[in-house]
Amino acid sequence: MTNIAVFASGNGSNFQAIVDAVRNGMLEANICLLVCDRPGAFAVERARTSGVETFVYTPKEFSGKAEYEKLISEKLAEANIDWIVLAGYMRLLGPVLLTAYEGRIVNIHPSLLPAYPGKDAIGQALAAGATVTGVTVHFVDEGMDTGPAITQVEVPISSGETHESLQAKIQEVEHSLYPAVLQTLINTQGESKNGTKAGTNLRFR
Repeated sequence: MTNIAVFASGNGSNFQAIVDAVRNGMLEANICLLVCDRPGAFAVERARTSGVETFVYTPKEFSGKAEYEKLISEKLAEANIDWIVLAGYMRLLGPVLLTAYEGRIVNIHPSLLPAYPGKDAIGQALAAGATVTGVTVHFVDEGMDTGPAITQVEVPISSGETHESLQAKIQEVEHSLYPAVLQTLINTQGESKNGTKAGTNLRFR
């Protein structure tokens, strides 16, 4: 069984969707750890309620990114983590984690990247007067939402759309899409280990 660690900074709705997918048999993985950089985040309570171990830290208590990522890396190694899954984690990853888990870190973003990267992608789309936005699942590199896209799903923006209504529409897509993409990545990894040629063009449109 594949071991995953979820990184989250806020409410943790995508973390919960992944937990639910595992419970429902839609995702064949063990959620071994939640990593959170905000002790008061609701994602931490979700993890505790779900029986998932947590590692919660405060970045300002460390001398820099390399120091706390080294500690995170040790926690991941202890749990034999195969994949890092970012789900609303509001920090760029540094060389320590990017090197240790190269090609095994994924993120979900509420836009059709490269459009509207960074914070408040929903607000950016509304401010731009866009008629369509979406969800992107992508591999993570050193940039802000710049890693190679795995798949994208469009979400239409209705006339009179509010931030809250558009967020609800996007989250509905995210909560089904992310577990499905993770399962496909796990399957692909398994095929590679077994010597079977794995598909590299994953699409969920």
